[in-house]
Amino acid sequence: MQESTVYRSIARDERRKEKRSIALNLLRRGVAIDIIAFSTGLSIEEVQQLQQQSDAASH
Repeated sequence: MQESTVYRSIARDERRKEKRSIALNLLRRGVAIDIIAFSTGLSIEEVQQLQQQSDAASH
């Protein structure tokens, strides 16, 4: 049973990373934050944080 809990946790983390990656790609393409949040399931705040991190990394 513990093994399946660990697996679910890893799978959840991987899905989250994938959503963040998709959000970053959409931000780079100029897609609106609210559309990205709706499409990925991330919160608007999370998408805004990604945008800020992306902007900081590109400067």
